[in-house]
Amino acid sequence: MKPVNWGVLGAAKFARDHMARAIHEAEGARLLALATSDAAKADGFRAFCPDLRVHDSYEALLADPEVEAVYIPLPNHLHVEWSLKAVRAGKHVLTEKPIAMQAGEIDALIAARDASGLLVTEAYMIVHHPQWQRARMLVQDGAIGRVLHADAHFSYDNRADAGNIRNRPETGGGSVPDIGVYAYGSVRWVTGAEPVALKSRILRENGVDVTTQVWADMEGPSGRFTYGALTSMRLPPRQEVVFQGEKGLIRMTGPFNAGLFGEAQLHMFRPGQADHIERFPGARQYRTQVEAFGRTVREGAPYIWSLEDAKGTQAMIDGVFAGEISL
Repeated sequence: MKPVNWGVLGAAKFARDHMARAIHEAEGARLLALATSDAAKADGFRAFCPDLRVHDSYEALLADPEVEAVYIPLPNHLHVEWSLKAVRAGKHVLTEKPIAMQAGEIDALIAARDASGLLVTEAYMIVHHPQWQRARMLVQDGAIGRVLHADAHFSYDNRADAGNIRNRPETGGGSVPDIGVYAYGSVRWVTGAEPVALKSRILRENGVDVTTQVWADMEGPSGRFTYGALTSMRLPPRQEVVFQGEKGLIRMTGPFNAGLFGEAQLHMFRPGQADHIERFPGARQYRTQVEAFGRTVREGAPYIWSLEDAKGTQAMIDGVFAGEISL
């Protein structure tokens, strides 16, 4: 398969440390170009990709005829704008989550995708991780019976970094936009369920939510179940997702930053049966995401996370803010 030539819009730390490296290392991909107005920021990328082409503006990178696909790690409020500009420039697009700030904004991206025939999607990498693919298969095959409850917890503490874009309202900050996409989207993807009733309690600082609790009734192919989630940028690090069914329980550890937060594991407990544990120490979800993207671009293979999937999660995020109750 001919490698897809990638460009990266902006020298974000996350791109430097994770996604650009994944593009550089992935089969079927070539990290070709970076756009940054600060030439010094390109040094960190050239450390692992010496031949990297550096453009001094986003527009210049989009005008580069050799760039076929663009990865966009810009602040949340810029995602839709630059995704649309990339499509108009004829590029396939992989944009960081959340791809939009409101569900309705994604309609323009869907229309642009359909009109252009390009692959335009959100960088929701966890669905490319075998831990999550295994959980989905087990739940949908009925390994724990009908799901009765699910809960998700994702927290970290960045209070000391006041300038971080996640702590700033003007850049689309907050725990829900940053990590609610994981807590909500993952459960939606595994169960195929959507919220039919939802309430939330939100603690804010400087205009952004720093801790948010969610309670919801979810409805899916197997019926209705209860759901609880907590996201926070002010609590010690914790990541865990649990699916409880009529016949057992699945607990997922290290589910979102697999290999960084901790080893990705899936524990299944069923009464009267031996506890079942699966470990995924070598899986690299950023790389597998890039490789899946390349197979779709070059071979037309199905891509497992669509703009419609992203819109469903964003609609749930919108519902979290609309469903706020007083503390």
